[in-house]
Amino acid sequence: MLDRRDFLKAAPVAATVVAETLKAAAPNLRIEAFDYQGVRLGASRWSDQARIAREFYLSLPDDDILQGFRAEAGLPAPGKPLGGWCAKDSSMVLGQWLSGMSRTYRATGDTAMREKAVRLMTEWGKTVKPDGDCRMRHYAFDKMVCGLVDMKLYGGATEALPLLEKIIDYAEKNFERTPMIVEPGHNTYYYGLPQEWYTLSENLYRAYQVTGNPRHKAFAAVWHYHQYWDKFDKTSSVPDAQGVHAYSHVNTFSGAAMAYAVEGDPKYLRIIRNAYDYLQNTQCYATGCYGPNERFMAPDGSLGRALDSRSDTAEVVCGSWAGFKLARYLTQFTGESRYGDWIERLFYNGVGAALPLEPGGRNFYYSDYRVSGGMKVYRWDTFTCCSASLLQNLADYHNLIYYRDASSLYVNLYVPSEVTWRRPTGDVKLIQNTSYPEAETSTLRLEMKGNVSFPLRFRVPGWSQEVSVRVNGVEANVPAKPGTWATVERTWASGDTVEIRIPLRLRMEPVDRQHPDRVAVVRGPVVMALDYDYHDPNLMLPATDGELAKWLVAENEPAVFRIARPDGRPIRLKFRPYYQMAHGFPYLMYFDRQSKPYALW
Repeated sequence: MLDRRDFLKAAPVAATVVAETLKAAAPNLRIEAFDYQGVRLGASRWSDQARIAREFYLSLPDDDILQGFRAEAGLPAPGKPLGGWCAKDSSMVLGQWLSGMSRTYRATGDTAMREKAVRLMTEWGKTVKPDGDCRMRHYAFDKMVCGLVDMKLYGGATEALPLLEKIIDYAEKNFERTPMIVEPGHNTYYYGLPQEWYTLSENLYRAYQVTGNPRHKAFAAVWHYHQYWDKFDKTSSVPDAQGVHAYSHVNTFSGAAMAYAVEGDPKYLRIIRNAYDYLQNTQCYATGCYGPNERFMAPDGSLGRALDSRSDTAEVVCGSWAGFKLARYLTQFTGESRYGDWIERLFYNGVGAALPLEPGGRNFYYSDYRVSGGMKVYRWDTFTCCSASLLQNLADYHNLIYYRDASSLYVNLYVPSEVTWRRPTGDVKLIQNTSYPEAETSTLRLEMKGNVSFPLRFRVPGWSQEVSVRVNGVEANVPAKPGTWATVERTWASGDTVEIRIPLRLRMEPVDRQHPDRVAVVRGPVVMALDYDYHDPNLMLPATDGELAKWLVAENEPAVFRIARPDGRPIRLKFRPYYQMAHGFPYLMYFDRQSKPYALW
């Protein structure tokens, strides 16, 4: 086992090897994330979210997490089952917890997280049969492969590799390889049998990258999802992609992304580009989330109609994880800024708006966007898949804010944070101070030894207008076309500052093309929700964004707006960011702009 000093020496080398492998296999890789190294979160709602989750995961007794595995293996099994989805054992979550813990350690240096992950991995490894049978089928096996890859790559745990090789060797020899064709209309088979088999290729390709074992590469190719992926080879206007399990069918496109990274076939890049556009055009709500009843909707207005009845409007936490991954792959492969818009929406309105974990494994699962009103509530059973992907999401916050290439530093998200960009000629540190998305500006300060010339690039959101940049207090007159990177290229000195201003105009976004008047109120990247706990007159939104801006008057509380109706009727209801909505508090997110108010008195 590596101690922390040795790991800190070895980890950058391991990450460099993997990065170089990725570059060699995918020559069109344009920019890179920082791979959980060199980025720190500043004080914010989102760093608090990560801190609270950390305390939850560290508080779970190791013996409880391991109890079911040990009992099945005939070993002494102190502790008690976690319950819920982990009533038998924690196979549904353990792999993702190992992944999230190791990524968190890599990002923050949190040795307590690493130590717990190593203990869990080591003790779980004792329950694996001599032939490599870990008593997991396709779904849980996929997550465990991810966890073991990350334990080696980000946790520096070399002992993960023998376990990884052992369980993959067993799966290669014994796993069922004739998956049942996914049936969109069947309530059991819509995620496939074996369950979610079509997600396995991503992490098996990653296992190949970290081990160099060509058998893992060949095994990854077994699980290519040609039946579904090929629908997106030539077009993003796919007429028959609906009905399937939403989260895992976004997740499967990360398998296609890794096929492109390793195999280099441009077909896979076409597929994921078209899939992304399909999702944005037909599946996503204003929040960036998707999947009423955990399904893709037909592109015929079904997405908007689901708001009449589905309280399970979106599987938020797992859905955010799949979206983060796909958008990050696309950003790195293409160098295009537009994919950061989805990351931003999910960051603020998806997992970033989730309720915190509670004792006993109570976790947030679905968001409720119904036009009749919704509430944030906890899932009725515990330790679900969303309790597993949550930790991965929160670690991923560190890997979504900044990118780099050989010559440039990129700012993708406007989040309180700092990044150290290690360059052959000396390190550059960027410190980002901001209250965005409640305020319109973010200020960046550079620190380095001596003067350094390089381009600094900033994502200009696709929804934005009139974005401006000031350097050291002086207007920079930088082109800032929505959906591109704005660039300031100059010789920088330590202490230089850059201020980006992104006007946060209020607007109304239709849910889909078939429902132009079923709208959400959005401010910048943030979906606004209306308090719904007063006996006020029924509210009908105005017809235009200009009128909406006149109706909503800013309160003293950041990003909160009261309603000033033109007729002067008093309304106590207020719009506020959806992420501010607390457990059990009623709200409205979507409104029918043409529905006439009904008389209450």
